[in-house]
Order: sequence, then C-alpha cells, then structure tokens
Amino acid sequence: MTVLAAIPSPTQAVWELGPLPLRAYALCIIAGIVAAAWLTERRWVARGGAPGDVLDIAVWAVPFGIVGGRLYHVVSSPRPYFGEGGDPLRALAVWEGGLGIWGAVALGGVGAWIACRRRGIPLPAFADALAPGLLVAQAVGRVGNWFNNELYGRVTDLPWALTIHEWTGTEAVVGADGQPVVLGTFHPTFLYEMLWNLAAAAVVVWADRRFRLSHGRAFALYVALYCAGRLWIELLRTDPAETIGGVRLNVYTSVVVGLLAVAYLVWQRGRPREVVTRGQAAAGTGLHAPDEGDSAPAVAPGAAEARDGEDPGGDGGRRHPGA
Repeated sequence: MTVLAAIPSPTQAVWELGPLPLRAYALCIIAGIVAAAWLTERRWVARGGAPGDVLDIAVWAVPFGIVGGRLYHVVSSPRPYFGEGGDPLRALAVWEGGLGIWGAVALGGVGAWIACRRRGIPLPAFADALAPGLLVAQAVGRVGNWFNNELYGRVTDLPWALTIHEWTGTEAVVGADGQPVVLGTFHPTFLYEMLWNLAAAAVVVWADRRFRLSHGRAFALYVALYCAGRLWIELLRTDPAETIGGVRLNVYTSVVVGLLAVAYLVWQRGRPREVVTRGQAAAGTGLHAPDEGDSAPAVAPGAAEARDGEDPGGDGGRRHPGA
C-alpha cells in the first residue's frame, strides 16, 4: 500500500528537565482544564453567577474527575494491568495516559455536586454553564493522545491517514537505520473526536442561545452529541479494549448514556431558564446565600427570566459588568 500523504506523529512524548519529566499528555490535560475553566467562568458570570465560583467548584471536581477517568480506563482496558504479563501498579500511572471520559464525568460530577452543595448552587444550573467547556477540554486533551501515538483506528491510505510509530511508552522505537520504526498509517480517530467535540461545543452554544436551555438540558445536549460521535468513532478503533459479544464496551456505553441524555432533554423540555442573581439570601429555597463579604450568586430555579442581549458564552443572558 502506497500512501501519498499522511499526518505525522511525534516521536517523543516526554522531555526530561533535570529530575522532572515533562509529559505532553499531562500538559494537554492541564491546558484542557484551564480552557474549560475559563469558558465556564465567562458563561457562569454572564448568567449572573459570582466570579470565583468556577474555581471553587473545580478544586473538587477536577481531582474526582481524574480518579474517575482512570478507574473507568482500567476497568474498560484491564489487560495491560491485570492480564498476562501486566503490571497492576501501572494502573496508578495516570501520567502514562488513559483517562475514560465516562468515569471522569461521573465521578467529577460527584465532586462538582459536593462543591455546589457547599456553596448553595443547584448542580444542573452549573452543569449547563460547564457543558461547552467540557467539550473544549476533551478536544484539547486528545492532542495528548497524538503525542502518545495512541487512539488510532483501522489501517487506511486516505490522505489524512495518521503515521504511527512503534512505541516504548515515552518515545518511538529506533530501528537499525537510526530512524523511528513506523507501524503503518491508520485512521486518526483522536483527530476525528477532537473535531467532533469542537463542533459539538459550537452546537451547544448555539442551542443554548436559541432555546435558552436550563435545568441541565445544555449538559444533556452535550452528553447526547458526544455519545453520537463517540459511537461511530469507537467502531473505527482497533486498540485493545473490553468487548461484549465482540462489540467494544464503549459502544454500549455510548448508546445507553446517549439515549438517557435524549430522554432527559425530552423530559425537561419547556422549562424556563433559572435566573442567577447576586446578593440574595433565601434559606431553604435552594438559592445561593452569599458568603460574608462577597457577592455570591443565588439561583432561583423557577423564577421568570427576562433578559436582553447575548452573553459571551452563548447563553443569551445579560452580560454582567466585567464578565
């Protein structure tokens, strides 16, 4: 098979800075978290939320999400850790790559719920502000898979085929000729997912503006769109994974979770958007009572909303000064 053009892959994913290893995968995950926090902050403040809420919630959600993502990855791909010749201790090596989004969202949601409860913020309202940022974070994180020469699909000779090297875990294996050993060219499923996520983020922002999504519907749309993309992308992948009846576990997960998200969208249709205001204390009403000396927001789930203009996060709410 002759390939006229192909996307190159890096031959190194870790750089040693003295005793400190600088890992491309970790840098991409961090960059994704920063991007998500920045976008969510803009959307949350534009909805009337207090500046700083997002960072306070991220302190809980991010560690929970990393643990959940790693747990799901190990469960869905256990052979490198518990199969023949596997090393169980490598299950703890998050820096080597391998975070399952389903586990990250599930356990990260637990962390976000704890933080939202502590600050008196309804989780669905915050999740709606977060939804596009999560998709952007996932897209940025996929660049780390490119550095690791992983998450590729079947062999192909398409012009956008991805060159994959034989890999040591941190860098390409060098052959007798002094050149990196190339395994072949494959579908760049990491790239497909990255582009899908960015497109889905744009759709969520548009739908949020157009239909004023609330009560977790923007987040449910994120889940539904991501599952739709992950379903067809997962069918292209050939890397080892747990299967049921010859079908990858993530395919079943995409179908089940995606259908649940669509059901939630239908169930919650027609509900007005929550109004997020600052400086209101309403004990026992689900509003966010402000901390002493700050201007924390209050969220009134059933309040009427009459706002003009469009916010920078695309939710159609009034832009707060300084947002």
